[in-house]
Amino acid sequence: MNIDVKAFGKVAVLFGGDSAEREISILSGSGVLAALQSQGVDAHAFDPSERDLSELKRDGFVRCFIALHGRHGEDGTVQGALELLHIPYTGSGVMASAIALDKVMTKRVWNAEGLPTPRHVRLAPNDQGRERVIAVPDELGLPLIVKPPREGSSIGVTKVAGYSQMQDAVALAAKYDPDVLCEEFIDGEEVTCAVLGQGENARALPVIRIVAPEGAYDYQNKYFTDEVKYLCPSGLPEAEEREIQRIVVAAYTTLGCRGWGRADLMIRAADRKPFLLEINTSPGMTSHSLVPMSAKAAGISYEQLCVTLLSLASLDTSKP
Repeated sequence: MNIDVKAFGKVAVLFGGDSAEREISILSGSGVLAALQSQGVDAHAFDPSERDLSELKRDGFVRCFIALHGRHGEDGTVQGALELLHIPYTGSGVMASAIALDKVMTKRVWNAEGLPTPRHVRLAPNDQGRERVIAVPDELGLPLIVKPPREGSSIGVTKVAGYSQMQDAVALAAKYDPDVLCEEFIDGEEVTCAVLGQGENARALPVIRIVAPEGAYDYQNKYFTDEVKYLCPSGLPEAEEREIQRIVVAAYTTLGCRGWGRADLMIRAADRKPFLLEINTSPGMTSHSLVPMSAKAAGISYEQLCVTLLSLASLDTSKP
């Protein structure tokens, strides 16, 4: 695909921001910025936590690459502001971004569409008393996972092995989000699968199988160690890989995602059934990140990936 990078005009790479994932966003955005500049794109850094978004218009930016993660980055708020400014941006639009960042809302949509996702209990702020919290394992079994529904990068996540851990796990998750998501634990292999494109043109990239030390695929292991093994090709049977790709594309299109995204899944060891955990609409683009790794396996370099994503930048509504 030949892309005329000059036609992009002046591009802002949005990274940093004020979410709990700021540190990762800076790593992602720095990589994207360098890649775009190396391909001749007129790209510039822009940190929304340090500058007002209205400056994008004032300074002549005509396209944005969103490398923000978490709240105020991939939750629909920045997307909404860029819609009002009529500046096309990478990734999903307002509604898909807002739903996908909220794991509870995502599960509701997936369940309605018959897509497989672990059973869950949502604890609202007024529903986190000791008696209610201690009853959750009776509904979901043990072990189980407790996490904030609107954070990523494994922030605030606890694997609970016994009743006595529930209160602390809920308190930790509640530091990041007033709602708390308790989720059935799926014992098995973790995989992730990226998608590029939109609608009928959405296609899955190769599946990555994740092998973490003692299964601890946490924040530290995700970003700051080399202990985790990422297998791409995944080594899964071909039919299994194809089924995961099919489910992921369905999960992505059902939410109305566009541009790109990455879904995380567990394959249950007992019967090899895949379960969708979540979908990221602004995935990491760091040296440890998984979309670039999967793209590379499909013959797409990091630089090509960045340029391709930028070429897919659009708006929910065209300018009147």
